[in-house]
Amino acid sequence: MQLLERILRPRHEAHAHCDLFCGTYDPAQAMVEAMSCLNIAKKYHASEDPVFRERAIFIKEERAELVKHHLWVLWTDFFKPHHLEQFPDLHDLFWRATKAAGAAKKTMDVEAQEEMIALIREVADVFWQTPESATAGVYPPS
Repeated sequence: MQLLERILRPRHEAHAHCDLFCGTYDPAQAMVEAMSCLNIAKKYHASEDPVFRERAIFIKEERAELVKHHLWVLWTDFFKPHHLEQFPDLHDLFWRATKAAGAAKKTMDVEAQEEMIALIREVADVFWQTPESATAGVYPPS
């Protein structure tokens, strides 16, 4: 049985946003993870338990990495060259937002988490101004 498992085991592993072009994008995915980072950082500072704090760091780092992932999916898959004409600072906004997510990943500082959230709000504001967001977005602002 082990020989058969070895033969049938995939030789290459691929990772993608989805297996086909789904056309579903929303900055809410990044925001949910960013809010988790903020809440984890607050709970970290409220706790004296070293085991809890260690777990909080680990989980917050995972969530911050997911923020970066969701931002990059929006940047590389949703936004197109014509959006740059409408929003000339889009490159800079995504650069600052992903850098903020990287900075938030490295620290338990609440202010770093809040800065990341503020930049994701800016990304979301731009996203919802695009005509394509009407059919691609999932959670439009109320």
